[in-house]
Amino acid sequence: MQKERLAGLSVLVIDDEAWLRRQIAAELGRLGADVTEAGSIEAARARLRDLDFDVALLDVNLPDGKGTELLAHRAFSPGTSVVVMTAEGAVGGAVEAMKLGAADYLVKPLEPLALPLTIERVRRARQNARLEEHRRRDQAGPTHEFHFGPSLASVQAQLAKILAVDRRLETGLPPVLIEGETGTGKTAIARWLHFAGPRSEQPLVEMNCSAVAESLAESELFGHERGAFTDARTTRIGLMEAASGGTLFLDELPSLSAAIQAKLLTAIEDGRIRRVGSNRTIGIDVRIVAATNRDLDDLVRQGLFRQDLYHRLDLCRLRLPALRERGAQEIVALAENLMGRLCRRHGLPPRVLTSAGREHLAQYDWPGNVRELAHELERAIIFEENTRLDFAHLGAGQPPATATDTAPRPPDWFDESYSFPAEGFSIEAALQRLIQHALKQTEGNVSAAARLLGVSRDYLRHRLEGPRS
Repeated sequence: MQKERLAGLSVLVIDDEAWLRRQIAAELGRLGADVTEAGSIEAARARLRDLDFDVALLDVNLPDGKGTELLAHRAFSPGTSVVVMTAEGAVGGAVEAMKLGAADYLVKPLEPLALPLTIERVRRARQNARLEEHRRRDQAGPTHEFHFGPSLASVQAQLAKILAVDRRLETGLPPVLIEGETGTGKTAIARWLHFAGPRSEQPLVEMNCSAVAESLAESELFGHERGAFTDARTTRIGLMEAASGGTLFLDELPSLSAAIQAKLLTAIEDGRIRRVGSNRTIGIDVRIVAATNRDLDDLVRQGLFRQDLYHRLDLCRLRLPALRERGAQEIVALAENLMGRLCRRHGLPPRVLTSAGREHLAQYDWPGNVRELAHELERAIIFEENTRLDFAHLGAGQPPATATDTAPRPPDWFDESYSFPAEGFSIEAALQRLIQHALKQTEGNVSAAARLLGVSRDYLRHRLEGPRS
């Protein structure tokens, strides 16, 4: 188990005693780590100029000065965890090193069992730092509340079977695929599965694949080494490595390119990843939960999704029905459940649905599914002074109005009153205009724009590049 945890870890050992360096290298190498040695400050600087390391073991006293000079002069990459080694009775130097940013210290003579345990501890701290960075970027905190109604009884039964498998296996958990229209609750189910399972105390990392630029997706997932590309100034671990031991939720999975899909498949099957710009692999144990609002089977037939990855994900597949398919009684029950939670979140007194309100909610089509229902309820709770809610504006079956859009939404984007000019019409120019409008709406995200237009990313890129001579 420990060998799997240290596999692919890069360690720099800085100590003037060659026999100790060899002993450390042999022990950590046996556990799967990649060890580099340096016997002085000058030798360490030479190694650090060319490479980044996950962990550095640093002796305080070196032939050409104090090892703490390397910390004081910021010779280590921000991604390197430094563990100081000091002789018994000279802990003062270790304390100074900790003030300069060292992650931990070891007292010589080293205990054989203490070394790998200390390295695993500082590696876990680094992983947690990467998780915290990701959480700061994603302000929507995770929740594991979910309302199961009668229409989701089969989904609940499938989840129970998946959890039973998880508890038997503990490691190497099979991936889970969640299908459903936008807003049906795929993210909520992924969170519920994580927090209800044996990994509830481990990290849950979420990534919306369509929100990450294609050029950054590989680095975001697998991490990168310093110098791997222009802006890679330091080594950075990816979300798969940060989620190791826990769950990685990949929303809108088909937005990933075919090349990254292939690397994801390899990571799932082998339990190993390779950072961008690296020639070594790192062992991971992460449960993948993927979600899509598109039919993967259809995408495979069109050549827009890898068949081998689809087959790997298809083992544990869940389909969430659209809200309109769940029945009037269940829509009302879900609305009351959500309304109670929202009132508690906002610190407001409970709201009551009138009989007319129940009827209006039940009869509305809810094209945005549960997400739209939750937003409509929250809007009413915040802005309606009456504690009895009737949602009269839904009575005609129209979508809810917003502060900036009080008119009913048009049924179609095409203006049927338009007349083609006598001199002709350029369909090519119209297509380019539609493409540019979609790109503007998605802030330049080609994958997201392709999804809005209902075409493949390759088709869109071909249109953008234009004919080649």
